[in-house]
Amino acid sequence: MVELIKRNLSGKKVLLLFLLTNMIYAIMMIVTIPKVMGFSGGMKIMDMMPTGYNSEYVNTLLKALGEKGRNVYLFEQIPVDMVYPFLFAVSWCLILGYILNKLGKIDGKLIYFCFIPVFAGAFDYCENMGIITILNQYPANSSLLSQITSVFSILKSLCTTTYFIVLMICLSVLGIKNLKGLLIP
Repeated sequence: MVELIKRNLSGKKVLLLFLLTNMIYAIMMIVTIPKVMGFSGGMKIMDMMPTGYNSEYVNTLLKALGEKGRNVYLFEQIPVDMVYPFLFAVSWCLILGYILNKLGKIDGKLIYFCFIPVFAGAFDYCENMGIITILNQYPANSSLLSQITSVFSILKSLCTTTYFIVLMICLSVLGIKNLKGLLIP
């Protein structure tokens, strides 16, 4: 996997994946998520709850969404969100790999930080599978399924937050390195 990362660190490839990933993200944030939430009476959907939720919240949300809102969630939001985790995992993995390469740290243990978005993507898929099951089983939602899906939502959010902290640190180090290069001939 490390060799796969190293082979795909071309600036053009990384930029193209970044743009594609963020186009899909924009579609979700501007179109599909607001469309689902338009049926929820102001309640956040499960995908947008980084600290998790319980079965009572899920049941209240699904009832508020109504049949049409649940269908929009299942057949419009979820399909887009089945593409996004893969693109997120690949593009953000390569972005960090690209930065580590610029820092001359691609061959060290720091390369393993590139796997954090891969875990976030995997947890996002697990969350999506839980949401699909919850939507398909409504109104027979099990408390256990809500709890498991919530754990995946939390793990996705923890990985994502951890990744962006690591990315900011690496970008800061790269910025300092570049500044020193400009100031010290």
